[in-house]
Amino acid sequence: MAAPQMPVRPPFSPRLWLKWLGLGVMVAGARLPWPVQRALGACIGWLAPYLAPSRRRAAEVNLALCFPDVDAAERQALLKDSFQALGVGLFEFARAWWGSITPMRRDVVVEGLEHLQALRAQGRGVLMVSGHFMTLEMCGRLICDHIELAGMYRRHRNPVFEWAVKRGRLRYATHMFTNDEIRGAVRHLKQGGFLWYAPDQDMRGKDTVFAPFFGVPAATITATHQLARLTGCAVVPFFHRREGGRYILRVAPPLEDFPSQDAVADSARVNAQIEAMVREAPAQYLWIHRRFKRQPEGRSKRYDP
Repeated sequence: MAAPQMPVRPPFSPRLWLKWLGLGVMVAGARLPWPVQRALGACIGWLAPYLAPSRRRAAEVNLALCFPDVDAAERQALLKDSFQALGVGLFEFARAWWGSITPMRRDVVVEGLEHLQALRAQGRGVLMVSGHFMTLEMCGRLICDHIELAGMYRRHRNPVFEWAVKRGRLRYATHMFTNDEIRGAVRHLKQGGFLWYAPDQDMRGKDTVFAPFFGVPAATITATHQLARLTGCAVVPFFHRREGGRYILRVAPPLEDFPSQDAVADSARVNAQIEAMVREAPAQYLWIHRRFKRQPEGRSKRYDP
């Protein structure tokens, strides 16, 4: 497995002072009491649809595509709940990176660790697959109380945020691989390491296929198929959600007969697992991402005003 990674040096520059100020606000917010954070998060969630109308539009389109049989009133209620979860999730992210998670550890349910223990005993690498939920960072840190876990992510353009996120995650993850550090990730898995990855966003790269997500074609990165093929690792779905003040972490059994020879079929299986995760906690999913912008016939205009 990869040796624990040291945090990168902070990018100090006079032109970045405003970004550092913003980061300081986030760090201060990470240290507020949890009840205060949840109240402030709810306020942010109430304001966000008005401050970011394009993201509200994206969420509305996604919900209509994914839940066509749900009536408009229910979808509007889900939209409202999703922005509330988004607001609270901002503080969950901040607390996971820079604050204390002692209050969260008091009420955590962890299921399925026996699957990981069995794979570890076999010396087999594990790719833990999840989706972009607002609880992902907090639950990622909570699962690290039980296993050594590395992560894979897309590098941020903002150098201050890139430094802050990487430094924050390295408080609990053993290593953070960017999505172009494939060799390092492959080596980690071949050596029996555990790696967390969320393949449910359109990365606009060449290694994508169109696979159904809630019955709608979605540009899906094939990295899960490729990493499993290259390393022989197990692919394990990782479900997580918050119920009130309780966090539920569930490790599912590894996918059987994975990978196959068909990258599209494997990507569809992964999307089906993430869809199941969404159905367990629909309000906590990141609906503001334009998941279906690219379609087989070209760019979709469905997100346009």
